[in-house]
Amino acid sequence: MPETSCDTLVVMAASTRDGHTLFAKNSDRPPTECQPLFQAPRVRHPPGATVRCQYLVIPQVDETLALLGSRPWWLWGFEHGVNECRVAIGNEALHTRDELGETGLLGMDLVRLGLERGRTAAEATRVITGLIERHGQGGNANYGVARRYHNSFIVADPDEAWVLETSGHHWVARRVRDRAAISNLATVEDDWDESSEGFEAYARQRGWWTAPPGQPLNFRRAVENPDLRFRAEARLEASCRFLASAGRPAVPDMMRHLRDHHDGGTVHRPGRQDGDPLGWSVCMHPEPGTSATAASLVADLPRDSALPVALWCSLTTPCTSVFLPVSLDSPLPAPLTRGEGTPDPASAWWAMKALSDAVQRDPGRLTPIVQAEWTAWEGALLEEAGRDRISAGTRLAGRVNDMLRRQRSLLARLAGSG
Repeated sequence: MPETSCDTLVVMAASTRDGHTLFAKNSDRPPTECQPLFQAPRVRHPPGATVRCQYLVIPQVDETLALLGSRPWWLWGFEHGVNECRVAIGNEALHTRDELGETGLLGMDLVRLGLERGRTAAEATRVITGLIERHGQGGNANYGVARRYHNSFIVADPDEAWVLETSGHHWVARRVRDRAAISNLATVEDDWDESSEGFEAYARQRGWWTAPPGQPLNFRRAVENPDLRFRAEARLEASCRFLASAGRPAVPDMMRHLRDHHDGGTVHRPGRQDGDPLGWSVCMHPEPGTSATAASLVADLPRDSALPVALWCSLTTPCTSVFLPVSLDSPLPAPLTRGEGTPDPASAWWAMKALSDAVQRDPGRLTPIVQAEWTAWEGALLEEAGRDRISAGTRLAGRVNDMLRRQRSLLARLAGSG
């Protein structure tokens, strides 16, 4: 059974408290896979240039956009990110009946390529679908362990968003009218707005779609592998319940949801038996599964160009971490960009991983200690950003130092608590 990975959601501007589109994602990966932040400027490329993705070399475009993303340390691509044109993208593993090649584009490649090349959500969606049709998907998506999967995406900007779900070289896309969530199962049925050419004929040829001619192709019924769904059902249902009950959410509501542990609130409850769907919560830990949330993002995407994008990034499990305000326009401090496959004292990701591991000795007792510290500080950061949004992400170096100081203090408190 493949490990589960990721939850992504979006609420459009007309339905949020501040009138800004809100995008949020938890990236779930192997529990010791470091996921630092990565930043790149806008770049012009010479004619005939190519770009090496994880496994394929493909033609480069004339210009790539400035962006900020969350990148598993050994990968070229991103789990999620935002570009200078206020496009946000996150991907999910999706298991279908299609075979996957030994090589191809990874979902993480496609997130980064969509951000580099897409100036709107619609354009980024076309970038991704065009690349899928031309190059296909494939290649190992886990370090040192064979794991391949197709992908689904939410692609959003201040004015529109798309749910994009794929199988091999084929895809369907549904425009988001109000709000949407995805996890590791198909959500698009016959309500898609666009699809790849020949998808229905392809599904019929393989015996996956046998409905009478004229009935719209139901993507989920046709291609999803039902044996690889159940661990994602509870997480998707939790996101859908949140979206249905959230009214007009704001950034703190999205942060709270990314910390969700079902009936455990924001506290992890380890030791659930295999097969209990409530064990696989939106905030992921290695018990009972084999994944852990490695990075989280909440992006506040205003239409008003006078207001900067507000990016809130958390390292490792968000229930034991803090969301820091990050700016697209300011350099990232070195601790946020460092980290590889082994613990590194200069890496903020590994520091927060050490804190998360310390809490897991007794999460019911220790999580509230950590959360009390982060909640108070995060509240102050949110209040400060509300007063001065323009400079909220420009003082990041001092805040990273403050976070690491608080992390050391918390580790000492946890060690002394028995």
